[in-house]
Amino acid sequence: MKNLILIRHAKSSWEAPLKDFDRPLMKKGILDAHEVSSNISNFLPKTYIMWSSTAARASETALIFAQNISYPIESIVYKDDLYTFDDKQLEKIIKSCDNSFESVILFGHNEAITNFVNKFGDVFIENVPTSGFVSLQFDAESWNTINKGKTHKTIFPKDLK
Repeated sequence: MKNLILIRHAKSSWEAPLKDFDRPLMKKGILDAHEVSSNISNFLPKTYIMWSSTAARASETALIFAQNISYPIESIVYKDDLYTFDDKQLEKIIKSCDNSFESVILFGHNEAITNFVNKFGDVFIENVPTSGFVSLQFDAESWNTINKGKTHKTIFPKDLK
């Protein structure tokens, strides 16, 4: 069994004239990330690794989640290639995961996340919102053989208000 939790980065700011990659979280995003990460402990696997895009908004979101679920921040694996909006690229990265890991929590970007969960999950989600949490389970022994899985749990900021 393989478990994959996809989390879309929290709401980011467009106020400063920065490159897309460098945009930080806005206050609402920070609050939403804290809210969602404080409500996921019952839906986390016993052990997992945490991967994050190196973009500022994704890595800041990963840090908030890690702190709130007591995951050591120095153990977050930052991957440049997770700065993608393409679900086929995201799929390639996920399928390259070492099989010694049963569970991965991944912080990334849309459209890649929404398209991935709709291709691999069994529940259609029109749009995974910022700070959105989607847990998928796959009946597979190897990451490179995952195909249609089960959407185990979704938690979106609007669900917690």
